[in-house]
Amino acid sequence: MTPRARQQQQQQTEQPSTAISEHFSDLTDPRRREPTYPLINIVTIAVCAVICGADDFVSIAEFGRRKKEFFSKFLDLSAGIPSHDRFNAIFAALNPQEFEACLLSWITALHQVTDGQVIAIDGKTLRRSYDRASSKAALHMVSAWATVNHISLGQTLTDAKSNEITAIPRLLKMIDCAGSLVTIDAMGCQTEIAKQIVNGGGNYVLAVKGNQKSLHGSIHRFFQARLQDDFADVDVRRTGSQVRAHGREETRRYYLCRVPDTLADRKRWPGLKAIGMAVNETVCQGKMTREVRYYIVSQWMSAKKFAGAVRSHWGIENSLHWQLDVTFGEDQSRLRKGHAAANFSSLRRLALSLLKNNRSLKIGIKNKRLTAGWDDDYLAQVLCGQ
Repeated sequence: MTPRARQQQQQQTEQPSTAISEHFSDLTDPRRREPTYPLINIVTIAVCAVICGADDFVSIAEFGRRKKEFFSKFLDLSAGIPSHDRFNAIFAALNPQEFEACLLSWITALHQVTDGQVIAIDGKTLRRSYDRASSKAALHMVSAWATVNHISLGQTLTDAKSNEITAIPRLLKMIDCAGSLVTIDAMGCQTEIAKQIVNGGGNYVLAVKGNQKSLHGSIHRFFQARLQDDFADVDVRRTGSQVRAHGREETRRYYLCRVPDTLADRKRWPGLKAIGMAVNETVCQGKMTREVRYYIVSQWMSAKKFAGAVRSHWGIENSLHWQLDVTFGEDQSRLRKGHAAANFSSLRRLALSLLKNNRSLKIGIKNKRLTAGWDDDYLAQVLCGQ
């Protein structure tokens, strides 16, 4: 064997398998009796159906029946296609953490996450998942989104009577943040969360608001004083931009300074290297609005990189949350039984990641979903990460 052939063989051996069955082999089957339908059938049909436009279990089951010939090429369909009630019952019983871990294993095998990119962590409420009859609150999911690759790196459910502060550490355990820049809004500005990111080999850009009162006040006073003399006595990195569109004029300015010795609570924050300020001024119909946000940063970076991290974090609203609501109808979903809502939410994020990473068609996500439903070859491309 030639050295080149040996190298190619080694690369193929080291490359993770993209076969869906291998990534779901450890998923616990919640059914106690001998199952009629293999669990891999349930998962595969559901994944394909959601990619192609299914937004509930009735449409998943109908999709499976209509596409039986397609699925029979790689699934054992001797028992037929499950009913929508069977799909509902199984997804309601599946462990959400196990299911999410399997989905993450598969998507990262298909699409490698770029080193050093921004990972935005943010929460979203599934508004229609509340159940007034049983006093069940609406589910709130916290997601990690790779902003360059447009991949959902995982999500976790906030505990009842709790908030994102307890959910974010669980999410960080699921993902590999080594070499990445993790951005979180003010809810996640906690010393233990900062420590977990640094210990995991990552860096952080954490928004600071009133929940960290002394820290926020100290950063505010520092920047307001330095703005008066245009940062004459301190090392500052700054950048800005101005955009005019749709009758609006928006001016953005970003400032990054090394942590001053006088900063309150500076020793409490692991790896803290810099503090930042983002100023956004918008003029619309002659009226100006001004928003100022403050940040703590664990890396002394360029102003351009800092600005990119701030913008990327808020981009999760358009890249992920807006798509889930408008294209996938997440806010209108009324799934409530067991873990069905949480698991279906994971399916939507997987489908969105797969569709965003398909470059063979230059059309919107909605039309990609329709095309995948019409064209089995295109669906296969999406499933194979092509």
